[in-house]
Amino acid sequence: MTLLSRRTVLSGLAAGSALSLAPMRFASAQTAAPIKLGFQVHRTGIGAGYGRWYERVATAAAARMNGMGGINGRPVELVFEDDGTDPKRGAEVVDKLVSQHGVDLIFGSLFSHVVIGSAPRAGELKVPYLPCSEGYHVASGMLNRWCLQPGISDVRAQVSAMAPWVTQNLGKKVTMVFPDYAFGHDHRDYFTEAVAAQGGEVIAKIGIPPTETSFTRYFPQIPAETEVLYHVMVGPSVLTFVKELGEFYGAGNGPQIFGFIDSLEGVDLASPGLEFLEGSHFWEGHCRHKQPDAPAWEAEYRAAVGVDDNGASLADPKDVATYAHMFSVWETLSTIKKGMEAAGYQSTADRQKFVEAVEAMTTLEAGLDHVQGAKVFNGKTHQVFSTQFISKVEAGKLARVHTTSIEDGLYPDAVDYTAQSF
Repeated sequence: MTLLSRRTVLSGLAAGSALSLAPMRFASAQTAAPIKLGFQVHRTGIGAGYGRWYERVATAAAARMNGMGGINGRPVELVFEDDGTDPKRGAEVVDKLVSQHGVDLIFGSLFSHVVIGSAPRAGELKVPYLPCSEGYHVASGMLNRWCLQPGISDVRAQVSAMAPWVTQNLGKKVTMVFPDYAFGHDHRDYFTEAVAAQGGEVIAKIGIPPTETSFTRYFPQIPAETEVLYHVMVGPSVLTFVKELGEFYGAGNGPQIFGFIDSLEGVDLASPGLEFLEGSHFWEGHCRHKQPDAPAWEAEYRAAVGVDDNGASLADPKDVATYAHMFSVWETLSTIKKGMEAAGYQSTADRQKFVEAVEAMTTLEAGLDHVQGAKVFNGKTHQVFSTQFISKVEAGKLARVHTTSIEDGLYPDAVDYTAQSF
Protein backbone atom coordinates (compact mmCIF):
# COMPACT_ATOMS: atom_id res chain seq x y z
CA MET A 1 0.00 0.00 0.00
CA THR A 2 1.30 3.41 -0.97
CA LEU A 3 0.02 6.82 0.07
CA LEU A 4 0.31 9.97 -2.02
CA SER A 5 -0.61 13.50 -0.97
CA ARG A 6 0.25 16.40 -3.30
CA ARG A 7 -1.37 19.51 -4.88
CA THR A 8 -2.49 20.45 -8.39
CA VAL A 9 -4.37 22.48 -11.05
CA LEU A 10 -7.78 21.72 -12.35
CA SER A 11 -10.45 24.31 -13.01
CA GLY A 12 -12.56 25.14 -16.00
CA LEU A 13 -10.40 23.71 -18.75
CA ALA A 14 -11.73 24.75 -22.14
CA ALA A 15 -10.85 22.74 -25.23
CA GLY A 16 -7.32 23.47 -26.35
CA SER A 17 -6.28 25.38 -23.24
CA ALA A 18 -2.95 24.75 -21.56
CA LEU A 19 -2.36 25.27 -17.86
CA SER A 20 0.70 25.85 -15.75
CA LEU A 21 0.94 24.75 -12.17
CA ALA A 22 0.00 27.33 -9.61
CA PRO A 23 1.60 27.74 -6.17
CA MET A 24 0.48 25.25 -3.57
CA ARG A 25 -2.39 26.63 -1.55
CA PHE A 26 -5.60 25.15 -0.26
CA ALA A 27 -7.61 28.30 0.30
CA SER A 28 -8.87 28.07 3.86
CA ALA A 29 -8.45 24.31 3.99
CA GLN A 30 -4.88 23.84 5.26
CA THR A 31 -6.11 21.76 8.19
CA ALA A 32 -8.89 20.00 6.31
CA ALA A 33 -8.69 16.23 6.12
CA PRO A 34 -7.67 14.95 2.68
CA ILE A 35 -10.11 13.36 0.28
CA LYS A 36 -8.95 9.74 0.05
CA LEU A 37 -9.26 8.07 -3.32
CA GLY A 38 -8.64 4.34 -3.34
CA PHE A 39 -6.77 2.98 -6.35
CA GLN A 40 -7.22 -0.71 -7.15
CA VAL A 41 -3.96 -1.30 -8.98
CA HIS A 42 -2.67 -4.33 -10.90
CA ARG A 43 0.84 -4.34 -9.43
CA THR A 44 1.21 -8.08 -9.89
CA GLY A 45 -0.40 -10.75 -12.07
CA ILE A 46 -1.05 -10.56 -15.80
CA GLY A 47 -2.02 -6.88 -15.60
CA ALA A 48 1.20 -5.69 -13.96
CA GLY A 49 2.52 -4.01 -17.12
CA TYR A 50 -0.57 -1.84 -17.23
CA GLY A 51 -0.71 -1.34 -13.48
CA ARG A 52 2.78 0.14 -13.35
CA TRP A 53 1.85 2.87 -15.82
CA TYR A 54 -1.64 3.36 -14.39
CA GLU A 55 -0.03 4.07 -11.03
CA ARG A 56 2.40 6.57 -12.58
CA VAL A 57 -0.44 8.40 -14.34
CA ALA A 58 -2.60 8.48 -11.21
CA THR A 59 0.29 9.93 -9.22
CA ALA A 60 0.91 12.62 -11.86
CA ALA A 61 -2.78 13.48 -12.17
CA ALA A 62 -3.20 13.81 -8.40
CA ALA A 63 -0.11 16.01 -8.18
CA ARG A 64 -1.55 18.25 -10.90
CA MET A 65 -4.88 18.38 -9.10
CA ASN A 66 -3.35 19.24 -5.73
CA GLY A 67 -1.26 21.99 -7.28
CA MET A 68 -4.43 24.04 -7.77
CA GLY A 69 -6.11 23.34 -4.48
CA GLY A 70 -7.30 19.75 -4.66
CA ILE A 71 -11.03 19.07 -4.55
CA ASN A 72 -13.36 21.49 -2.79
CA GLY A 73 -10.34 23.09 -1.13
CA ARG A 74 -9.08 19.79 0.27
CA PRO A 75 -5.94 17.89 -0.72
CA VAL A 76 -6.28 14.61 -2.58
CA GLU A 77 -4.60 11.52 -1.17
CA LEU A 78 -4.30 8.35 -3.25
CA VAL A 79 -4.28 5.00 -1.47
CA PHE A 80 -2.94 2.18 -3.65
CA GLU A 81 -3.69 -1.50 -3.05
CA ASP A 82 -2.54 -4.36 -5.30
CA ASP A 83 -5.32 -6.66 -6.48
CA GLY A 84 -2.94 -9.13 -8.16
CA THR A 85 -5.12 -8.88 -11.31
CA ASP A 86 -7.30 -11.43 -9.53
CA PRO A 87 -11.10 -11.12 -9.12
CA LYS A 88 -11.25 -12.66 -5.63
CA ARG A 89 -8.43 -10.49 -4.41
CA GLY A 90 -10.08 -7.53 -6.15
CA ALA A 91 -13.15 -7.87 -3.94
CA GLU A 92 -10.88 -8.13 -0.90
CA VAL A 93 -9.10 -4.92 -1.94
CA VAL A 94 -12.44 -3.11 -2.19
CA ASP A 95 -13.17 -4.22 1.37
CA LYS A 96 -9.75 -3.17 2.61
CA LEU A 97 -9.82 0.25 0.98
CA VAL A 98 -13.20 1.01 2.55
CA SER A 99 -12.95 -0.64 5.97
CA GLN A 100 -9.27 -0.08 6.78
CA HIS A 101 -8.39 3.06 4.83
CA GLY A 102 -11.74 4.81 4.82
CA VAL A 103 -11.52 5.93 1.20
CA ASP A 104 -14.20 8.14 -0.31
CA LEU A 105 -14.37 6.09 -3.51
CA ILE A 106 -12.42 3.51 -5.54
CA PHE A 107 -11.13 3.65 -9.12
CA GLY A 108 -8.44 2.31 -11.43
CA SER A 109 -9.05 -1.36 -12.21
CA LEU A 110 -8.51 -2.40 -15.85
CA PHE A 111 -8.93 -6.16 -16.34
CA SER A 112 -12.59 -7.01 -16.78
CA HIS A 113 -12.65 -10.17 -14.67
CA VAL A 114 -11.33 -8.11 -11.74
CA VAL A 115 -13.96 -5.42 -12.30
CA ILE A 116 -16.74 -8.01 -12.47
CA GLY A 117 -15.43 -9.71 -9.32
CA SER A 118 -15.09 -6.43 -7.41
CA ALA A 119 -18.19 -4.44 -8.38
CA PRO A 120 -20.73 -6.45 -6.35
CA ARG A 121 -18.81 -5.77 -3.14
CA ALA A 122 -18.62 -2.06 -3.99
CA GLY A 123 -22.38 -2.10 -4.39
CA GLU A 124 -22.86 -3.80 -1.03
CA LEU A 125 -20.63 -1.23 0.65
CA LYS A 126 -22.34 1.61 -1.25
CA VAL A 127 -19.03 3.07 -2.38
CA PRO A 128 -18.57 4.62 -5.86
CA TYR A 129 -16.49 2.30 -8.04
CA LEU A 130 -15.00 3.73 -11.25
CA PRO A 131 -13.09 1.17 -13.34
CA CYS A 132 -10.60 2.32 -15.97
CA SER A 133 -11.46 -0.68 -18.09
CA GLU A 134 -12.95 -1.31 -21.53
CA GLY A 135 -15.34 -4.17 -20.95
CA TYR A 136 -19.02 -3.86 -21.78
CA HIS A 137 -19.79 -4.93 -18.21
CA VAL A 138 -20.80 -1.44 -17.03
CA ALA A 139 -23.08 -0.47 -19.93
CA SER A 140 -24.56 -3.96 -20.20
CA GLY A 141 -26.30 -3.58 -16.84
CA MET A 142 -24.26 -6.41 -15.31
CA LEU A 143 -23.03 -4.26 -12.43
CA ASN A 144 -24.86 -1.78 -10.17
CA ARG A 145 -25.61 1.90 -9.74
CA TRP A 146 -22.42 2.53 -7.76
CA CYS A 147 -20.27 1.60 -10.79
CA LEU A 148 -19.41 4.20 -13.44
CA GLN A 149 -16.94 4.25 -16.35
CA PRO A 150 -16.38 7.89 -17.37
CA GLY A 151 -12.74 7.65 -18.46
CA ILE A 152 -12.65 5.32 -21.48
CA SER A 153 -15.05 3.88 -24.05
CA ASP A 154 -15.99 0.21 -23.96
CA VAL A 155 -15.22 -2.59 -26.40
CA ARG A 156 -18.70 -2.62 -27.92
CA ALA A 157 -18.39 1.05 -28.89
CA GLN A 158 -14.81 0.61 -30.09
CA VAL A 159 -15.47 -2.31 -32.42
CA SER A 160 -18.79 -0.90 -33.67
CA ALA A 161 -16.98 2.28 -34.71
CA MET A 162 -14.12 0.51 -36.47
CA ALA A 163 -15.81 -2.42 -38.21
CA PRO A 164 -16.92 -0.32 -41.22
CA TRP A 165 -13.35 0.81 -41.91
CA VAL A 166 -11.95 -2.72 -41.51
CA THR A 167 -14.47 -4.34 -43.84
CA GLN A 168 -14.22 -1.57 -46.45
CA ASN A 169 -10.42 -1.42 -46.51
CA LEU A 170 -9.01 -4.79 -45.44
CA GLY A 171 -11.54 -7.53 -46.20
CA LYS A 172 -14.83 -9.12 -45.23
CA LYS A 173 -13.80 -12.66 -44.19
CA VAL A 174 -12.40 -12.30 -40.69
CA THR A 175 -10.76 -14.68 -38.24
CA MET A 176 -10.58 -13.50 -34.66
CA VAL A 177 -7.93 -14.42 -32.09
CA PHE A 178 -8.82 -13.19 -28.61
CA PRO A 179 -8.21 -13.86 -24.90
CA ASP A 180 -10.70 -16.39 -23.54
CA TYR A 181 -12.29 -14.34 -20.76
CA ALA A 182 -14.83 -11.51 -20.44
CA PHE A 183 -12.83 -8.81 -22.27
CA GLY A 184 -12.10 -11.13 -25.18
CA HIS A 185 -15.67 -12.35 -25.27
CA ASP A 186 -16.84 -8.75 -25.72
CA HIS A 187 -14.58 -8.51 -28.78
CA ARG A 188 -15.83 -11.85 -30.10
CA ASP A 189 -19.50 -11.02 -29.69
CA TYR A 190 -19.66 -7.38 -30.72
CA PHE A 191 -17.11 -7.37 -33.52
CA THR A 192 -18.88 -10.38 -35.02
CA GLU A 193 -22.14 -8.43 -34.84
CA ALA A 194 -20.57 -5.27 -36.29
CA VAL A 195 -18.89 -7.13 -39.18
CA ALA A 196 -22.16 -8.84 -40.08
CA ALA A 197 -23.87 -5.44 -40.19
CA GLN A 198 -21.32 -4.45 -42.86
CA GLY A 199 -21.97 -7.52 -44.99
CA GLY A 200 -18.91 -9.36 -43.74
CA GLU A 201 -18.46 -12.56 -41.76
CA VAL A 202 -16.31 -13.78 -38.90
CA ILE A 203 -15.44 -17.24 -40.21
CA ALA A 204 -13.42 -18.43 -37.18
CA LYS A 205 -13.13 -17.48 -33.52
CA ILE A 206 -10.05 -18.66 -31.65
CA GLY A 207 -10.08 -18.11 -27.90
CA ILE A 208 -6.75 -18.39 -26.08
CA PRO A 209 -6.28 -18.50 -22.28
CA PRO A 210 -4.81 -15.13 -21.19
CA THR A 211 -2.12 -16.97 -19.19
CA GLU A 212 -0.87 -18.89 -22.25
CA THR A 213 2.87 -18.58 -22.94
CA SER A 214 3.14 -20.17 -26.41
CA PHE A 215 0.71 -19.79 -29.30
CA THR A 216 1.97 -21.74 -32.31
CA ARG A 217 -0.51 -24.58 -31.76
CA TYR A 218 -3.43 -22.18 -32.26
CA PHE A 219 -2.39 -20.67 -35.59
CA PRO A 220 -3.17 -23.73 -37.79
CA GLN A 221 -6.82 -23.16 -36.80
CA ILE A 222 -6.87 -19.98 -38.94
CA PRO A 223 -8.81 -20.82 -42.14
CA ALA A 224 -6.89 -20.42 -45.41
CA GLU A 225 -9.63 -18.19 -46.84
CA THR A 226 -9.18 -15.61 -44.09
CA GLU A 227 -8.85 -12.10 -45.52
CA VAL A 228 -8.40 -10.26 -42.21
CA LEU A 229 -6.78 -11.63 -39.07
CA TYR A 230 -8.13 -9.69 -36.09
CA HIS A 231 -6.05 -10.13 -32.97
CA VAL A 232 -6.28 -8.81 -29.44
CA MET A 233 -4.18 -10.40 -26.71
CA VAL A 234 -3.23 -9.37 -23.19
CA GLY A 235 -0.74 -10.26 -20.48
CA PRO A 236 3.01 -10.72 -20.18
CA SER A 237 3.32 -12.96 -23.26
CA VAL A 238 1.96 -10.52 -25.86
CA LEU A 239 5.36 -10.05 -27.49
CA THR A 240 5.72 -13.82 -27.82
CA PHE A 241 2.27 -14.01 -29.40
CA VAL A 242 3.05 -11.43 -32.09
CA LYS A 243 6.51 -12.84 -32.81
CA GLU A 244 5.14 -16.36 -33.22
CA LEU A 245 2.39 -15.03 -35.47
CA GLY A 246 5.06 -13.50 -37.69
CA GLU A 247 7.03 -16.75 -37.76
CA PHE A 248 3.88 -18.64 -38.74
CA TYR A 249 3.09 -16.43 -41.74
CA GLY A 250 6.50 -15.15 -42.74
CA ALA A 251 7.16 -11.82 -44.44
CA GLY A 252 4.59 -10.78 -47.04
CA ASN A 253 2.38 -13.83 -46.56
CA GLY A 254 -1.01 -14.36 -44.99
CA PRO A 255 -4.08 -12.17 -44.54
CA GLN A 256 -4.33 -8.50 -43.76
CA ILE A 257 -3.66 -7.97 -40.07
CA PHE A 258 -5.76 -5.76 -37.86
CA GLY A 259 -4.90 -5.75 -34.18
CA PHE A 260 -5.89 -4.03 -31.01
CA ILE A 261 -2.79 -2.37 -29.61
CA ASP A 262 -3.45 -4.42 -26.45
CA SER A 263 -1.42 -7.11 -28.22
CA LEU A 264 1.60 -4.79 -28.14
CA GLU A 265 0.92 -2.43 -25.22
CA GLY A 266 4.19 -1.64 -23.47
CA VAL A 267 6.15 -3.27 -26.32
CA ASP A 268 8.65 -1.44 -28.54
CA LEU A 269 7.66 -1.86 -32.21
CA ALA A 270 11.37 -1.96 -33.02
CA SER A 271 11.74 -5.23 -31.08
CA PRO A 272 13.38 -7.99 -33.14
CA GLY A 273 10.82 -10.26 -34.76
CA LEU A 274 8.17 -7.60 -35.29
CA GLU A 275 9.32 -6.51 -38.73
CA PHE A 276 6.41 -8.37 -40.37
CA LEU A 277 3.98 -5.90 -38.77
CA GLU A 278 5.07 -3.17 -41.19
CA GLY A 279 1.96 -2.07 -43.06
CA SER A 280 -0.48 -3.70 -40.64
CA HIS A 281 -3.10 -1.77 -38.69
CA PHE A 282 -3.98 -1.29 -35.03
CA TRP A 283 -6.72 0.22 -32.93
CA GLU A 284 -5.40 2.82 -30.50
CA GLY A 285 -7.38 4.56 -27.80
CA HIS A 286 -4.73 7.29 -27.65
CA CYS A 287 -1.96 7.48 -30.24
CA ARG A 288 1.33 6.22 -28.80
CA HIS A 289 3.50 8.16 -31.24
CA LYS A 290 2.78 11.88 -31.14
CA GLN A 291 0.99 12.80 -34.36
CA PRO A 292 1.90 15.87 -36.46
CA ASP A 293 -1.46 17.48 -35.73
CA ALA A 294 -1.48 16.69 -31.99
CA PRO A 295 -3.42 19.27 -29.94
CA ALA A 296 -1.59 21.78 -27.77
CA TRP A 297 -2.26 19.96 -24.51
CA GLU A 298 -0.70 16.69 -25.70
CA ALA A 299 2.85 17.86 -24.98
CA GLU A 300 1.91 18.99 -21.47
CA TYR A 301 0.22 15.68 -20.70
CA ARG A 302 3.21 13.67 -21.96
CA ALA A 303 5.56 15.74 -19.84
CA ALA A 304 3.37 15.30 -16.76
CA VAL A 305 3.26 11.50 -17.04
CA GLY A 306 6.91 11.24 -18.09
CA VAL A 307 6.48 10.01 -21.67
CA ASP A 308 8.33 11.12 -24.79
CA ASP A 309 6.99 11.65 -28.32
CA ASN A 310 7.55 7.95 -29.09
CA GLY A 311 5.43 6.81 -26.16
CA ALA A 312 8.34 5.68 -24.00
CA SER A 313 9.54 6.78 -20.59
CA LEU A 314 11.56 9.99 -20.54
CA ALA A 315 13.90 8.20 -18.15
CA ASP A 316 14.34 5.07 -20.29
CA PRO A 317 13.46 4.92 -24.01
CA LYS A 318 13.17 1.13 -23.75
CA ASP A 319 10.38 1.45 -21.18
CA VAL A 320 7.32 1.78 -23.45
CA ALA A 321 4.12 3.10 -21.90
CA THR A 322 0.68 1.50 -22.07
CA TYR A 323 -0.25 4.72 -23.79
CA ALA A 324 -3.42 3.66 -25.57
CA HIS A 325 -5.18 2.97 -22.27
CA MET A 326 -3.57 4.90 -19.43
CA PHE A 327 -5.24 8.21 -20.30
CA SER A 328 -8.35 6.66 -18.74
CA VAL A 329 -6.79 7.09 -15.29
CA TRP A 330 -6.01 10.76 -15.88
CA GLU A 331 -9.48 11.44 -17.27
CA THR A 332 -11.27 9.48 -14.55
CA LEU A 333 -9.56 11.64 -11.92
CA SER A 334 -10.66 14.75 -13.81
CA THR A 335 -14.24 13.49 -13.75
CA ILE A 336 -14.01 12.59 -10.06
CA LYS A 337 -13.01 16.16 -9.30
CA LYS A 338 -15.82 17.60 -11.40
CA GLY A 339 -18.36 15.23 -9.87
CA MET A 340 -17.32 15.93 -6.29
CA GLU A 341 -17.37 19.68 -6.85
CA ALA A 342 -20.78 19.54 -8.53
CA ALA A 343 -22.08 17.48 -5.59
CA GLY A 344 -20.55 19.73 -2.96
CA TYR A 345 -18.85 16.60 -1.65
CA GLN A 346 -17.73 16.84 2.00
CA SER A 347 -17.65 13.29 3.37
CA THR A 348 -18.57 9.68 2.66
CA ALA A 349 -22.16 10.65 3.53
CA ASP A 350 -22.18 12.40 0.12
CA ARG A 351 -21.26 9.35 -1.94
CA GLN A 352 -24.74 9.07 -3.41
CA LYS A 353 -24.70 12.77 -4.32
CA PHE A 354 -21.43 12.17 -6.17
CA VAL A 355 -22.91 9.33 -8.24
CA GLU A 356 -25.93 11.46 -9.08
CA ALA A 357 -23.68 14.37 -10.09
CA VAL A 358 -21.73 12.18 -12.51
CA GLU A 359 -24.97 10.73 -13.89
CA ALA A 360 -26.01 14.29 -14.75
CA MET A 361 -22.92 14.86 -16.92
CA THR A 362 -23.29 14.85 -20.70
CA THR A 363 -20.38 16.34 -22.65
CA LEU A 364 -16.74 16.33 -21.59
CA GLU A 365 -14.66 18.89 -23.47
CA ALA A 366 -11.31 17.99 -25.02
CA GLY A 367 -8.37 19.61 -23.27
CA LEU A 368 -5.92 18.90 -20.49
CA ASP A 369 -8.70 17.37 -18.39
CA HIS A 370 -9.72 15.01 -21.21
CA VAL A 371 -6.55 14.53 -23.20
CA GLN A 372 -7.74 11.75 -25.49
CA GLY A 373 -10.48 13.97 -26.89
CA ALA A 374 -14.05 15.13 -26.39
CA LYS A 375 -16.50 12.64 -24.95
CA VAL A 376 -20.19 12.09 -24.37
CA PHE A 377 -21.29 10.52 -21.10
CA ASN A 378 -24.49 8.48 -20.94
CA GLY A 379 -25.83 8.90 -17.41
CA LYS A 380 -28.30 6.05 -17.80
CA THR A 381 -25.72 3.42 -18.74
CA HIS A 382 -22.83 5.00 -16.77
CA GLN A 383 -20.61 4.71 -19.86
CA VAL A 384 -18.60 7.31 -21.77
CA PHE A 385 -18.25 7.38 -25.57
CA SER A 386 -15.35 8.83 -27.56
CA THR A 387 -13.53 8.81 -30.88
CA GLN A 388 -11.30 5.86 -31.82
CA PHE A 389 -8.08 5.80 -33.81
CA ILE A 390 -6.84 3.35 -36.43
CA SER A 391 -3.09 3.52 -36.98
CA LYS A 392 -0.80 1.92 -39.54
CA VAL A 393 2.72 0.69 -38.84
CA GLU A 394 4.99 2.82 -41.02
CA ALA A 395 8.78 2.72 -40.64
CA GLY A 396 8.38 1.17 -37.21
CA LYS A 397 5.98 3.82 -35.92
CA LEU A 398 2.21 4.07 -35.55
CA ALA A 399 0.74 6.67 -37.91
CA ARG A 400 -2.96 7.48 -37.51
CA VAL A 401 -4.90 6.85 -40.72
CA HIS A 402 -8.49 7.06 -39.51
CA THR A 403 -10.44 8.70 -36.70
CA THR A 404 -13.98 7.60 -36.00
CA SER A 405 -16.70 9.91 -34.74
CA ILE A 406 -18.30 9.54 -31.33
CA GLU A 407 -21.57 8.73 -33.10
CA ASP A 408 -19.93 5.76 -34.88
CA GLY A 409 -19.68 3.93 -31.57
CA LEU A 410 -23.12 4.60 -30.10
CA TYR A 411 -25.49 1.68 -29.50
CA PRO A 412 -28.93 1.22 -27.87
CA ASP A 413 -29.11 1.43 -24.07
CA ALA A 414 -29.26 -1.93 -22.32
CA VAL A 415 -29.88 -0.50 -18.84
CA ASP A 416 -31.03 2.59 -16.98
CA TYR A 417 -29.07 2.66 -13.75
CA THR A 418 -30.80 5.88 -12.72
CA ALA A 419 -34.01 3.89 -12.33
CA GLN A 420 -32.33 1.58 -9.81
CA SER A 421 -32.29 2.27 -6.09
CA PHE A 422 -29.05 2.88 -4.21
